[in-house]
Amino acid sequence: MNKSLAGHLSLFGANLIYSINYSVAKDVLGSHIQSSGFILLRACCGMMLYWITSLFMRQEKIAKEDRLRLFFCGIFGVAANQLMFFKGLSLTSPINASIMMVCTPILVLIMGYFSMTEKFSLLRVAGIITGLAGAVFLILNPNSNNTLSYVNWGDLLVLLNACSWGLYLIIVKPLMQKYHTITVIKWVFLTGFIIVLPFGYGELQMVDWRSMPVKIYYEVLFVIIGTTYFAYILNTYSLKNLSASVAGTYIYSQPLMTALFAIMMGTDQIDYIKIVASLMICCGVYMAGKSNPIAAKT
Repeated sequence: MNKSLAGHLSLFGANLIYSINYSVAKDVLGSHIQSSGFILLRACCGMMLYWITSLFMRQEKIAKEDRLRLFFCGIFGVAANQLMFFKGLSLTSPINASIMMVCTPILVLIMGYFSMTEKFSLLRVAGIITGLAGAVFLILNPNSNNTLSYVNWGDLLVLLNACSWGLYLIIVKPLMQKYHTITVIKWVFLTGFIIVLPFGYGELQMVDWRSMPVKIYYEVLFVIIGTTYFAYILNTYSLKNLSASVAGTYIYSQPLMTALFAIMMGTDQIDYIKIVASLMICCGVYMAGKSNPIAAKT
């Protein structure tokens, strides 16, 4: 198979998994597993899968000067990132969550400016304003069931999760250039697991596994194996054959695919606010990344 075609198929597969994940994870949360307990389960299983994978690779030792950076990667890439995402997803809809995640490239660009790795232009500033305005429009949705000043706290938590992930992408970049991907991610997940443990242990202990429907077991396995493991591997493989800018364009497909699966599963519905917010954010990401596109979540 042509390497370029294989790369595009890998990217499509990864984004398809991410899109399905919103509805599947939403179905599991709340009634069967609480958000922090689900994060602990995901971090634990992900850590084991990556450490097992690393046994079949050349072993690398992390230098002392990189350990503190790795610790912060565990905080922002697994612990804070996932705790806010799953708690936010439990309070909002799958479509809203996928729309908010499209803001990630804009947030990475803003953080890159303050860390002096990115430069701003008029087009980029216009894109950032447009994209963030779309996010605010969605958060302050007057049709939301939340009565606290019309603020959708679920959307806000997902946006903060995107901020955490954007900061992680900036912090982890030097490590990815120095070590193998699996070497970095296995330590990131180990660190994240240790941090999440006190938050999720009690909730995970409360799960009644015996009374859980078989459907929920399959959905939990999908999140752990599909989203946590295979989606990341597919993204990594695609970047060996395609540029990061090409990978970045695939993030636009997530709200559409998420909407289709959410409607099919009956977990969400589309309204004009979601459509307008999605268009504003996608246009903002396009303008902000036109001269130097930011890679999608990988």
